[in-house]
Amino acid sequence: METVDTVLSIQGVGKVYAGGFQALKNINLDIRRGEIFALLGPNGAGKTTLISTVCGMTTPTVGRIIANGHDTVRQYRQARACIGLVPQELLTDSFETVWATVTFSRGLFGKAPNPAYIEKILKDLSLWDKKDSKMLELSGGMKRRVLIAKALSHEPQILFLDEPSAGVDVDLRHDMWRLVRELRESGTTIILTTHYLEEAEDMADRIGVIRKGELIVVEDKAVLMRQLGRKELTLNLTQPLGSLPQALARWPLTLSHDGQTLSYTFDTQNDDAGMADLLAALVANGIHFKDLRTMESSLEDIFVSLVKDPEAEAL
Repeated sequence: METVDTVLSIQGVGKVYAGGFQALKNINLDIRRGEIFALLGPNGAGKTTLISTVCGMTTPTVGRIIANGHDTVRQYRQARACIGLVPQELLTDSFETVWATVTFSRGLFGKAPNPAYIEKILKDLSLWDKKDSKMLELSGGMKRRVLIAKALSHEPQILFLDEPSAGVDVDLRHDMWRLVRELRESGTTIILTTHYLEEAEDMADRIGVIRKGELIVVEDKAVLMRQLGRKELTLNLTQPLGSLPQALARWPLTLSHDGQTLSYTFDTQNDDAGMADLLAALVANGIHFKDLRTMESSLEDIFVSLVKDPEAEAL
């Protein structure tokens, strides 16, 4: 249910297209005011459909969406005025100038003219020197900047970024994430989809994973990393080992084919995971190592494990 700090509430939303394809299945999600929420999922999982449904470009078959207190179907205009969207596609009026394009977008939502605000957005996105250029004269990266400026032009409380980093240069990516952080600090709620998982890991407060139209996990990023993350301890042995002694059977150890390396994988929730006991047992059994290293699961590792298709793996 919607709470005081909830800016977007998605309640039992499903979407079935005319041909019978079910794109969304009973989505329940509350987005907190002022957070950065990363929505992750493989291609075709339903990310863009969910965004389109929230933004009013498609109507849910079942369920209800409340954006900043407004029902997105019954109070469409008020709800849509609260939302900014940066789409994947670079669709703009080619013959308009950058300034006109962004200013017109603000007017579409009934906002009074505010040249100073438009100037700030364009400067924040390194577009100021292009303000009088026609859209057709811009590179793909610059057009992406204009889409972001358009989405921000009416000062939305909720901003959707649908694959904003796709095909853009490093400079734009840095500008964009700097701006996202500033927006969050000012109270704007950011919901993004991305294939750059290191960005989600760096930026997001919470993460949701969607698979085949179903939201399979929603969790604080730190909790998700802790609960689903794994650590691997790798030991390079001083002498090759033919096989593991029975005395070490209590630990889930893997010996490399050449007998030179021992690997031990454990849950990050158990920080020491009995490593001191393991190292002592190795020495007691005459197994010595020349160096060791640990690696921790990244968000990408966790994401891959979550979106694996059990049915496909069974084939």
